[in-house]
Parts: sequence; C-alpha cells; structure tokens
Amino acid sequence: MPKRFRLTRRFPVSMTEDGYRRLRRFATEAGLDEGEALSFLFENFDSVIDSERFGHRLRLFNAELEARKK
Repeated sequence: MPKRFRLTRRFPVSMTEDGYRRLRRFATEAGLDEGEALSFLFENFDSVIDSERFGHRLRLFNAELEARKK
C-alpha cells in the first residue's frame, strides 16, 4: 500500500536563481510541482546523489558562497 503524500511542513527557502531554475526544470520534467520535487529529492537523497562527488561540490559551493551573497 503506498504511503499517503502529506505535505506537513512549509518553510521559507532562499535559493540561487540557478538553483531555482534547475528545480523548476526538474519538477516540470518529472510532472511535479516544486514542493513535490524537493520532497522526492530529499526522501531519496542517498540514492540520487553521487556520493563520490558530493563532498567536493559542497566544498566548492561553500568556498564561493560569500562572494555570491554580495
């Protein structure tokens, strides 16, 4: 029996324009709205992420973060 899809949390999110465009594109391709797409990604995080590249990409993002805020 499938789990009932309940949206139990709403929270304000700040995203880069590039990140939001990519989220919208993914959601459209998958036939989901943005909230459903985020739920899918986080519920399946371990199976959709490339664990070998994740740490490196996160370090790069963090290194550029302050400059991107200006």
